[in-house]
Amino acid sequence: MTHNVLVVDDEPKLCDLLASALSQNDIVVFTAGNGLHALKVLECEDIDLVISDWRMPGMDGPQLLAEIKSRFPQLPVIVMTAYSTVKNAVQSMRNGAFDYIAKPFDIDELDITVNKALQFRDILKDNQRMRAELDEHRQIDSLIGDSPSFRRVLHAIDSVRESNATILLTGESGTGKEMVARAIHTHGNRADKPFVAVNCAAIPEGLLESEMFGHRKGAFTGAVADRVGRFQQADKGTLFLDEIGEMPLALQAKILRALQERVIEPVGDPRERKVDVRVIAATNKNLLDAVANKEFREDLYYRLNVFPIPLPALRERVEDIAPLARHFAHTLGAAAGKRFSGFSPQALQAMARYSWPGNIRELQNCVERATIVASGAVIEEEDLPAYLFASSANGGGTLIAEGSVPADLEAALAEVEKTYILAALAQSNGVQAAAAQLIGISERSFWYRLKKLGIHVDKIVR
Repeated sequence: MTHNVLVVDDEPKLCDLLASALSQNDIVVFTAGNGLHALKVLECEDIDLVISDWRMPGMDGPQLLAEIKSRFPQLPVIVMTAYSTVKNAVQSMRNGAFDYIAKPFDIDELDITVNKALQFRDILKDNQRMRAELDEHRQIDSLIGDSPSFRRVLHAIDSVRESNATILLTGESGTGKEMVARAIHTHGNRADKPFVAVNCAAIPEGLLESEMFGHRKGAFTGAVADRVGRFQQADKGTLFLDEIGEMPLALQAKILRALQERVIEPVGDPRERKVDVRVIAATNKNLLDAVANKEFREDLYYRLNVFPIPLPALRERVEDIAPLARHFAHTLGAAAGKRFSGFSPQALQAMARYSWPGNIRELQNCVERATIVASGAVIEEEDLPAYLFASSANGGGTLIAEGSVPADLEAALAEVEKTYILAALAQSNGVQAAAAQLIGISERSFWYRLKKLGIHVDKIVR
């Protein structure tokens, strides 16, 4: 197996000597005369090992070691020094060096040290590969479905995953937008870099700018230390902006600038920071309607909508309900120490008839409940929650008898709204965030409706 080794020394003759000695062992040798040149080589080549002098003009060995550990943390470094003191050796090992060799060095000793470092590098690469394969297997398992509408989603993921294009995921709450975003990241060219998810609706408006861009100590009351924002956390990786439609207009302009110019400004710090981030945004709102209502910037919409992927509701992919339910029963049952062989035909029919307003998330909750109450290896119809059958019993959830007209439309609509909110709260055991997701609205909107309708959660939680 061929390895790439970078030798860094300000003495060209020593670089040539090492290149000649190492090239005998299926090693391709790159050389650099100083630390800055070495960093440029590392950015362009796939290097397996760095052998660096301790004392060099400009950026010396310890400084180069610190840069490598910061930017390439899994890359082993062997330090060479003609000043072979215990102090230098111990300091280099503490700073992250794999090993050190003393000048003048013995060729056999050099070979042994280099081979150990390359074996270590191979083990790290194998571990990375195995983790990637496991992550890929998990991710593929989570994207289950063979319906035509879902096949279009899978095709879109495959088309865009290797690009750096900005993606806009649209669809009802619970359709798996974050799951799709993670799949794009996992299978893309930034898979080994961070995936950072932000729910724009869950962060108070006053803290959102600091959360996105970071802040300097003392920038505002409570800023007791510097904070790195989500854009910088996701540098070189993927930033997932969930519920982007809930972002305040004032902050949308700054997000637009970050997307267009790839720079950010932390709160309280006038200095710009460059960022290299692939953005995936998601929303359950119609952003074009929001643009028309002056609730969302038109220029930001078109900047986000470079590659749109609409996700179908679960009721639009009925043929995927059974395989999804079996997958959830298998994984959730295993976590609870139970083993299920599947669902009875009657149970599958009941799930297929239901409209699933909470989509995949609601299906998962339904199956989790069923795995708890089921006594046998097969999940039966009676193991499913009662609300599945109440919906079909009233003709798919129709709340108004045919031909009837309410005398007070506003009051009738408020009653319908209250019915759905109370049902969602009951189904989510009073957890407001989960209830909001079930009926496809943001937490902020949900809280507003609770106040408007006079619903007190502590009075209805069972």
